[in-house]
Amino acid sequence: MTPDSNDLWFLPLGGTGEIGMNLNLYGHDGRWLMVDCGVTFPKPGRLAADGTMHHHGEPPVQMADPAFIADRREMLCGLVITHAHEDHVGAVPYLWPLLQCPIYTNRFTAEILRRKLAEFDMLHRVPIVVMATNDRRQIGPFNVQWLALTHSIPDPNALMIRTPVGNIFHSGDWKLDDQPLIGHGYSKQTFTDLAIEGVAAMVCDSTNATVKGHSVSEGALHKGLLKAVKSAEGRVVVACFGSNIARLHTLAAVARQTGRYMGLLGRSLVNMSSAAKAAGLWHSADELINPAHLGYLPPHEVLVVATGSQGEPRTALRRLANGSHPDVELEAGDTVIFSARAIPGNEELIAALIGQLQGMGVKVITAEQCDLPIHASGHPAQEELEAMYRWVQPAVAIPVHGEEEHMAVHARLAKQTGVPKTLVGRNGDLFMIRPVPGMRRQITETGRLGWLKQALVRVV
Repeated sequence: MTPDSNDLWFLPLGGTGEIGMNLNLYGHDGRWLMVDCGVTFPKPGRLAADGTMHHHGEPPVQMADPAFIADRREMLCGLVITHAHEDHVGAVPYLWPLLQCPIYTNRFTAEILRRKLAEFDMLHRVPIVVMATNDRRQIGPFNVQWLALTHSIPDPNALMIRTPVGNIFHSGDWKLDDQPLIGHGYSKQTFTDLAIEGVAAMVCDSTNATVKGHSVSEGALHKGLLKAVKSAEGRVVVACFGSNIARLHTLAAVARQTGRYMGLLGRSLVNMSSAAKAAGLWHSADELINPAHLGYLPPHEVLVVATGSQGEPRTALRRLANGSHPDVELEAGDTVIFSARAIPGNEELIAALIGQLQGMGVKVITAEQCDLPIHASGHPAQEELEAMYRWVQPAVAIPVHGEEEHMAVHARLAKQTGVPKTLVGRNGDLFMIRPVPGMRRQITETGRLGWLKQALVRVV
């Protein structure tokens, strides 16, 4: 199972056939390059890795089984992280001791990664190489270039992975957002230039392949969020994903316009905003107030941004609903705005949380109820996928980052946009891109092997 100098292989160990715990390998000339190393959180009622049924306690963390590459560690030349979402970077502190390779990523992601490694007392051990957009780096036999795209977190990168036998375009998570508000934008020419050079395969995000049209821009949310906050009388709590720095900037502007003070509740929000400041991605005008001061302000002067939009236990919003948050107490007449969509599988948790809030006399506003958008997805809908295929013109399309339905629709879309060949598989399948594009089934017995967080800390 070693690629020779004529081979170019793609082997996903996680994130193909599912959304979450991305872990990808590219093989050429006796070496492997890893792209992303993420976690997923088991859904309630699903069997956790230790054989116990997971209910609503602390979520165990699951990740892809790295045995295939851990057994060939000397062939692994590096790990590239495309962006700082948990399903792309969250497994690094657990799996790096089995991999022991340098990590290459952008400045914002490096900030997030350093914080994670510090919690595990591993910061001094892991070599992190910070790359800028358009940088090229020779990593073993792979020449890797970092390309600017947009997503719901600052500075995500697509990758052009060049080898003497062929090039692969790896999209990472992306959308085409003309007003991303924070971080780099994107340029059509970046991708049409790749087509001129020649792209053997495009490995691409399928999350929203079933959604018609074009994703909403972050820049288009200001009106809807301003209207929702303006109409509120008491305290306003906005639940959103902690990693969406652009959303925080929009809310900070809304707070200024409505005469409210903005504070953040929830560890991931505080962590992400401090990483954004360290990476130079935070507007100095956006002043946050200490959460401990929120309780002393008149209700109509409070705008709280809180974690917990998915109804997860122990998050700030759940504690507010339980009346157990140390900094803020909700009262009848306050408003909670969900500036997020339900991740599939979380609908029951969210419905229960909304019911709890409404039972307290709190007004709840969800994206579905608003005539103006108050949430934007970070993934490409069909028009964006079609545009990218027209620009890049790969010989082969390989849909990833989606369940089977998403990947099947994505493959049809690629064919309709003129891509000669599509390969659809799942974790553990070996995709041969050179010498002859095809697929060999289930090379590795990978999939839902993961460990409980506690057990892994001991292993490490």
